[in-house]
Order: sequence, then structure tokens, then C-alpha cells
Amino acid sequence: MKNRIVLAGGSGFIGQSLAPLLLSKGCEVAVLTREPSHQAGGIRHVHWDGRRLNQWVEVLDGAKAIVNLTGKNVNCWSTPENRREIIESRVNSVHVLGEAVAQCAQPPESFVQVGGSAIYGDSGDRWCDETAPHGSGFLADVSKRWEQAFDEVRAPGTRKSLLRLGPVLGQKGGSLESLARLTRWFLGGHVGSGRQFFSWIHIIDLNRMFLGAIERDHIAGVFNAVAPNPVTNAKFMRELRRALRRPWSPPVPAFAAKIGAWTIGTDATLALTGQRCMPKNFLECGFKFEFPELRPALAEIYDR
Repeated sequence: MKNRIVLAGGSGFIGQSLAPLLLSKGCEVAVLTREPSHQAGGIRHVHWDGRRLNQWVEVLDGAKAIVNLTGKNVNCWSTPENRREIIESRVNSVHVLGEAVAQCAQPPESFVQVGGSAIYGDSGDRWCDETAPHGSGFLADVSKRWEQAFDEVRAPGTRKSLLRLGPVLGQKGGSLESLARLTRWFLGGHVGSGRQFFSWIHIIDLNRMFLGAIERDHIAGVFNAVAPNPVTNAKFMRELRRALRRPWSPPVPAFAAKIGAWTIGTDATLALTGQRCMPKNFLECGFKFEFPELRPALAEIYDR
């Protein structure tokens, strides 16, 4: 029998990259989604709302692993309604998955939960490994509540790991898509001071991290899912302009970033704050990055 991997919220950017990789490894893939489509490419889509137990619980029983990617995109206007949905979509999905695992006659061997590197707040140039103190601000508070919900999951027969993601670089999704569009329009200057750190991760390395968390018994606990060489916003935008063959662009002052963010429907905090993260626990587990440096990572994406 094939190993079944359940991807909750797996219809987004990360899930669409991870699912084909799991299929290539001989796994059966089931995606829990609010808008199921017909089964395509061997991937089974199962309806759920991320809040209530229902028939979808059956796909967890006997599964090899569950990977929870659920959460409203934070790249949106910072309105009270959006903030509420950002929190509830994350916390509710963790709670209901925990309830589902508790009902399984044969619980999943592994439960992999995503979190956010924003938990460290706007950390300046201070290095943040997994033991660093948590920060303040809305996104840090969201991340804390997200992780608290995961901590509360009681699943003694299931190995639990939490991956704190930084911005994920890949084609057709994530923050890179928006930044590349602005850069192609010759608006690729650094934002604010440009000194805020950008703890990125290439989607290929992130997928390998997920595989490790699914398959390896020694990967449990909290992990920074970032590359080992974060860069400042100024350097990131400089390398992105280089990858897209665009010239120097004028910097964007903080006040202009706030106005522009509101115009395009996003939150300027995402660009004006940052974290300088180190994947200490993955490195100590022997993880070898295919893309530890930014320039080759961008080249892989744009020079195909």
C-alpha cells in the first residue's frame, strides 16, 4: 500500500509544488481544500472548511503524515476583517486537525505544521535561531497563537514538527511573484531603509525540508525553514533586478511604501520589517541546502 500524505490547505502555492514531488516518491496524496476539483494527476481532492469535523477525517486514518499549510494569505489589506480571518484560518485548522487525529484508529505517524518567522518580530540585525525570544506586532502575535494551537494538539502516537517559514521563492506564487512584477515595471528599488532582513527559502529546499519532517524520526520540534544566508531588503532587490535584467531603481521611502501598499491591496509592514533567521536545528540535523545563496536561487527560477 502506498504511503498516504494529507496536505491540508494544499491547493496553494506551496502545496502545488509539494504534491507532485510526493507523487514522484510513490506517495498517495490527498488535498483538503475548500474548493475541491476533480482528481487530477493522481491527487485526490477532499472538501473541508478548516473548522469542523466531517467525512474528510477518514483520509487521516492510516495516513503516513499530515502537512498543514492552511492559512489566509497575509498579503492583503490590514483591515479588522482580514486580521480576524488571518488568525482564525490558522488557529481553527490546527484545532480541528488535532481533534481529527485524536479520533483516528491509526493516527498519522507525522504531523507537520507550518508557522512563520514573523514570530521573532522586527528583529533588526539580531540573529534569530529557534531559541530566540519572540517579538511583538500583529504578525508575531498571529504566529504565537498559531504555535500555541499546535502545542495544544495531544497526539502521543504522532511525531510533531513545526516549520517557521520565511518568504518562499519559486515560480507562480509567493511574495516573489509580486516583487518580480514591480521590478519588471522598473519599480524594484529597496523599501524604507533597506536594512531590514529578508530570510528567504527556495521552494526546492523547502520541499526537501517537508520530506525530511515526514520521513525522518529525528526531525521533531521547532525548525526555522529558511536559507542560512538571509540578506537585507536592499541586497535582495539588487539581486532581483540583476536576475530580471533591470537597471537601478530609485528607493521607495517608507511613507510611499505605505501609500503604494494600500493602493495594491497589501500591508506595508511585510516590506518594512524583517527577521534575520538562522536554520540552526536543520543544520544540526545534517540538512544540506541546494540553494544556500540568493543569486543561484534566483538564477534557478529565472534562467530556466
